[in-house]
Amino acid sequence: MSILVISPGMAQTVSREDAARAAIHPVGTTAAMNHWLSRVPVTRAFPPDFTEELRGRSSAFVVEMSTAPGCVPCADLWTKLGSLGRRYGWQVRAISAQEAMLRSGRLGLPWIGHPVAWVRPMNDTNRIIPIAVGTDHAPNLARNLYLAAKMLTGVRPAVGVRALSKFTGIVGGPSR
Repeated sequence: MSILVISPGMAQTVSREDAARAAIHPVGTTAAMNHWLSRVPVTRAFPPDFTEELRGRSSAFVVEMSTAPGCVPCADLWTKLGSLGRRYGWQVRAISAQEAMLRSGRLGLPWIGHPVAWVRPMNDTNRIIPIAVGTDHAPNLARNLYLAAKMLTGVRPAVGVRALSKFTGIVGGPSR
């Protein structure tokens, strides 16, 4: 058995820019997107009221996402959200790039590219919760829809945010 000891002086300092680059994966092809998605854990456990909650809240909330022409992850996210929308009765809409950037700024999120998806109440454009930064697996998106609905109806945000599936950062990039 060997033990590796690292003194604090040997630890690598990581800048905010390095951390941001490590969390962002611009892709221009389906193969590159699928490569990054293969590294993302898939949600397997859901609360007992999951389906009832999503179907029951469908008329109260809308999913809105940013998109861009030729954006592979945008098409992937749109397809997955559309399927979830049909399954649970939620509306899914596209929003402009300008609106997406404004929303990101209001929440203090750095703009990293398309797609980004939010849930908001149908009658309130100011109460928004991000559910995806980049594309993701459908079960992770469904979990985030559920948690957004819970947060918008009274669950403490700190509890909901901790439970959200982590954002993948798999965004549109140059085609190769």
